[in-house]
Amino acid sequence: VQLVESGGDLVQPGGSLRLSCAASGFTFSRYVMSWYRQPPGKERELVAAISSSSGSTDYADSVKGRFTISRDNAKNTVYLQMNSLKPEDTAVYYCNARRGTITSWGQGTQVTVSS
Repeated sequence: VQLVESGGDLVQPGGSLRLSCAASGFTFSRYVMSWYRQPPGKERELVAAISSSSGSTDYADSVKGRFTISRDNAKNTVYLQMNSLKPEDTAVYYCNARRGTITSWGQGTQVTVSS
């Protein structure tokens, strides 16, 4: 199982970024895919998740209305569109794949929101 995140960058408050997570080594369409983040000095937290089948989504309250998670099963990729970014969104963002008790993580990508 391999998950490779990309798209992290330095962006000004109010800006946008799109993160991507390319998956390989497993049947992507059967896994729940999620984005987590870990701000400096804090614990890792769930940002958004998308189901394997129906494509239903769930978001942390702090990002609802600003972030959108999506997946392309043909490309084995999950995305996180982040709009109206705030300084408190600064964190390392991690991709997660989960099916039952099986879970895998990417290496993370840094998002910094600062003027």
